[in-house]
Amino acid sequence: MSDIKDTYKTIDAPAKGELFKDRGSKFYGYTYPINSEDEVKPIIEQLKKEHHTARHWCYAWQLGTDKIRYRANDDGEPSNSAGPPIYGQIQAFGVTNILVVVVRYFGGTKLGVGGLMNANKTGSKLALEASEILEKTIDRVFQINFQYKDMNKVMRIVKEKQLNITHQKLELDCQYTIPVRKKNADQIFEIFTNIFGVTIKELD
Repeated sequence: MSDIKDTYKTIDAPAKGELFKDRGSKFYGYTYPINSEDEVKPIIEQLKKEHHTARHWCYAWQLGTDKIRYRANDDGEPSNSAGPPIYGQIQAFGVTNILVVVVRYFGGTKLGVGGLMNANKTGSKLALEASEILEKTIDRVFQINFQYKDMNKVMRIVKEKQLNITHQKLELDCQYTIPVRKKNADQIFEIFTNIFGVTIKELD
């Protein structure tokens, strides 16, 4: 079971990369942690306010661990000269749940598709290098229900397996919410299933 991939890399905080210049054009790269596509538009709008005299705000994002979703946007630059090179850096760094934006100030000289691809790749690379990349576990979340009299049996497993209780209700009927690393999840599910008087179910 240990060969199950149950970690992923992401960032917890926004970051800004060093300025990249090419023939008068300036490129600023930014990274943002995101958990849904809905977060992208407000971030882009905020960057447009901050950089209101810039010409382009090109970006790419990726979401998910098992099922990957992504998008790359050239924002008016020649086709595939901005979004795909930015997304290429997301893949190169192996990160997900992330938005990378490269803001361009036009310097008067056209860079051509090759120049733009290099500038957007470099701008996003500098932003990713400035980001603190973390490794997180992919968890399955279980809800465990039991009577108060069975508390000791449940807690013994929680301590033995070093599980983390993220939510609890302790009355006559007790309830724990416990996230478990994906590779250990089947084993934990089976242990609790086999305890008399305890029920366990997976939450979405």
